[in-house]
Amino acid sequence: MMCRFFGSRLVVHSVALCALLVLAGCTQTGPPDRKAASQSAPKDRSADDAARFLAGIPARPGSPFSDFEPSTDWLEHRQRIQELWKPVQGWLGRMREFHGSELHSAEITQRPAFYPFSGPDVLILTTLFPDNPTYIMVGLEPPGTLPDRRAIERAGLQRYLEGIRDSVYSELHRSFFITREMDRTFRGQVTDGLTAPILLLLALSDQRILSFRYVRIGEDGSILSRPARWQAPGKNANRGVEIVFQSESHAAPQTLYYFSVNLQDNRLRTNTSFLKLLERLGPFSTFLKATSYMPHHRDFALIRGEILSRSTAILQDDSGVPFRYFQSPTWRIQLFGSYEQPYGSFRYLEQPDLRAAYAARGAKPLPFRIGYGFGKIPSNLLLAIRNDRSTAP
Repeated sequence: MMCRFFGSRLVVHSVALCALLVLAGCTQTGPPDRKAASQSAPKDRSADDAARFLAGIPARPGSPFSDFEPSTDWLEHRQRIQELWKPVQGWLGRMREFHGSELHSAEITQRPAFYPFSGPDVLILTTLFPDNPTYIMVGLEPPGTLPDRRAIERAGLQRYLEGIRDSVYSELHRSFFITREMDRTFRGQVTDGLTAPILLLLALSDQRILSFRYVRIGEDGSILSRPARWQAPGKNANRGVEIVFQSESHAAPQTLYYFSVNLQDNRLRTNTSFLKLLERLGPFSTFLKATSYMPHHRDFALIRGEILSRSTAILQDDSGVPFRYFQSPTWRIQLFGSYEQPYGSFRYLEQPDLRAAYAARGAKPLPFRIGYGFGKIPSNLLLAIRNDRSTAP
């Protein structure tokens, strides 16, 4: 995800990470199993109806959005979404093959999948990590609310659907969301947060939404239900959403959390609720991509330390944790693709030690493009597996 500079202060513009511990207001000390997770939210088809509408998929009988389908605007939306989605199938298929050959070990698949700096990028997360029981995404953008038929009518169907398509265009063409586009889209201009694009991408991936609820993080790190428009009295609201979904390829449901959290040290240090959530959540598998190189900066040392101490596996591009932190014998490293230098304005964060490692160790091929410079420069990924698992909590 991207970030912005305001004056001399670096502010995260998207941060990802979530939680997996609660049944409707009760707390748990460890990850629930998939059956428990699927029961944590009341069964409600409203999110699935909204997801299909957004994704241009015909409604199931009884959907409140079915009346839109005969309209020229929705039929055009359906065609445009299909046109956007078709070219994506090639690189998504290669990502699935990559998972099968490189990411199938238990220390990866049997843990929660933690995606800080994610924004709404559920598509690549669930493609590279299709078997994890729980997904935890974190971004600075608000979680938002379920699409509302009356609000869509007030905005105008054509305008709303055009905005929805624009909101996922960069993800489907470049594999990441762009900050300025999120600014235009996810703060009330098209939607009031990330719920809508997350639901759209899940529906395109043939996931059926089983349940949905609005959540927040309790003081002890538990996950609690909240009203849709709830506002916390302090700076660290930790508002989120919980989405339980299931595909035909999985016998049990899977649970996704998105939380709005600022991961910069000066905010995270005071966010004890979120830090307790990480403690309860770990150990986990971490995914880092297109982070605007936040883990490279000194004012993101706290989240970097949490990732390194609580992960059993880390998959990342070069915008993730700097290579110098992966010291043997703690980590077993496999490199993929090719590393030259960061793309564009991030070139000053070049890592000579990472380039030397690519030259000395050799790297396996990376059969798809991902991250910054998509389609313009070679892509890279690093997979780190913890050797001494006892060091992870």
